[in-house]
Amino acid sequence: MTSTADTARTRRAWLVLGGLHLLNGSRALAKGDPLVLAELAEPLEEVFPSNTVVLRWADLGAVSLSAGRYGEGHPTAHGSVPADGLFPGMLPGKALSGLLDPPAVPLFYLSLSDGELHVHSQVRFLAEDACFIRTTAEPLRSDDPLTLDWLPEAVQLHAGNYLFLNNHQRYYQKLFPGKELEYKYTLEPPVDSWTLMVEMYRELLDGVLPGYIPEFRDEFQAWDYANHLFEITGPTEAERGYASFIPTTDGKHLLKRKWYVEDGFERRETHTYGLDLTDDGGFERHITEVLGVTGVRLPSFRRVRYDINFESVRTGHVYGIFFDHCSLVDDPGVTLNQCELEYLRSRVAVPAAEADVLEEMSAITTWLESFLRARGLNDEAGFYSKRTFLKDTVKLRPDLLRTVG
Repeated sequence: MTSTADTARTRRAWLVLGGLHLLNGSRALAKGDPLVLAELAEPLEEVFPSNTVVLRWADLGAVSLSAGRYGEGHPTAHGSVPADGLFPGMLPGKALSGLLDPPAVPLFYLSLSDGELHVHSQVRFLAEDACFIRTTAEPLRSDDPLTLDWLPEAVQLHAGNYLFLNNHQRYYQKLFPGKELEYKYTLEPPVDSWTLMVEMYRELLDGVLPGYIPEFRDEFQAWDYANHLFEITGPTEAERGYASFIPTTDGKHLLKRKWYVEDGFERRETHTYGLDLTDDGGFERHITEVLGVTGVRLPSFRRVRYDINFESVRTGHVYGIFFDHCSLVDDPGVTLNQCELEYLRSRVAVPAAEADVLEEMSAITTWLESFLRARGLNDEAGFYSKRTFLKDTVKLRPDLLRTVG
């Protein structure tokens, strides 16, 4: 990791401001397009190159402006201004008056180190903050970004990824499609899930887990839903696992299906939305007639879950830590409390390595286990599943079982 002192000596960073057409393709890059480069006092990212750059306008301080037109010579200096005055209310402020043509927005974040230049495209822009992700898999060569020699390639890289970059929250992919990667920590009740999540969020903000930030504009999620879960027992070993019918707000059901024999770190998983079923035998018929499998119905339960999502700024991989409280519908006093760590998705526009996810999850577990241990909670990673919990429960209540098929 680069120190702050080294960063100040060897690295520089700019925000590139200009016409929205360079992102949305409504008009091609042309000679004479006005641009402003705002050099930051120091780069925002600690590691070069990083994948994700998130900035708050109010935290940037003063930036040095250089303005010019593409293909018409070197941009010229226009002084130093507070960054929070660049786009008040998301429109160009007085500092940019006469320098840009509307509509103008932040286009790119540039990071330069020893002649190597990485370009990050803007994917979210709001009055308070903005998010950029890297589009250069390999660095461009540039000794002076003010020459704008890198601009055509930056525009082309964005255009090549426009479907990914220009659509709201569609800048994600999964490195392990159809699979779930997850560690579980089973906690003895009572468990104050809400306070635990808030305390964890404060640690993330305080940098206790270096290199990770709350997921941009999606750091908290709250869930509360029923599960009607069937253990799938056959007809073959390959079909074993479970199928859970989850009511959705449109009056239909989501089917979550997982394939596994024993509880483990990696499981195959699919989600099927929009099933128009009722709990009058409809679940059972779907199991036998549509899925073509056999199973055992386990007790229904209610799941209350609080999530905190966070992102590695180096790789763009997003992880979730969930605090679960599950209680049986027929006996709410029977509960399962867990903390789960799961790989969720990746916000990347360049090739990513699966090995990075496994390495990062290992590092996150060290922090998570320290967090749990400091609060007197179980810090031993495991894989105890909801299916196993329900099976253990019905061993005491065999009358709750109902064979299907």
